[in-house]
Amino acid sequence: MTSWVREAQLACMILTRLPCGRIEGNAPPISAAAWAFPLVGALVGALSGASFMLAAAIGLPPLAAAMIAVAVAAVATGALHEDGLADTADGFGGGSTLSRKLEIMKDSRIGSYGVLALLLILGLTASSMSVAGNLAYFVTIGATSRAMMLLPMVFLSPAREDGLGRSAQAETDLRFATGLLLPFAFAILVGALFVVFFMVLATLAVMILAKRQIGGQTGDVLGATQKVTECVGWLTAAALLL
Repeated sequence: MTSWVREAQLACMILTRLPCGRIEGNAPPISAAAWAFPLVGALVGALSGASFMLAAAIGLPPLAAAMIAVAVAAVATGALHEDGLADTADGFGGGSTLSRKLEIMKDSRIGSYGVLALLLILGLTASSMSVAGNLAYFVTIGATSRAMMLLPMVFLSPAREDGLGRSAQAETDLRFATGLLLPFAFAILVGALFVVFFMVLATLAVMILAKRQIGGQTGDVLGATQKVTECVGWLTAAALLL
């Protein structure tokens, strides 16, 4: 039990800027902590959802409330996933060779592809959230979008010899199964299995694209997976309500 608590703590430290305490002694590997990514996502989703509900309660328009919720999530995570999405879009769009793509993705500067990707994904997410926003969806989509990061971690090889993608390489074991089952449990509780289904399809699409573009996954690809699947989750939720 102690090891699982330490792994959950590490997952919180990796994916957020929230106060998660300190890990005494040797920290567990990132791959071992990945099962707790959905728990962290549920927490971030709850914080984001609470801000949406508060903004709506004081009379702000739904889209404004949704933008505040998006901002709260970005602050809570240090815009970690947004950075991964932008770097992935720049690398895939701007590089002509494998080495050039990986070089661009490692560059901290943002290019036109990254800007466009952020505008489109965040705009679609916020507009859909303004239609379908409720706390149950915030928690479920937050948890599921982080769980989807496990699929490329397990089924795609690292595209480079260093970086988060290499250290996050995971295997199919009890922890992997736990990480994937957690969002399905959330979805069953709130009746959102259809949303999760389309998020899985979006993950597979990102994985196929990453395999073709750079031959595997990196930390940036994991971040892009989270943002793309989150967006698809909100789009699906909004479509179901219209």
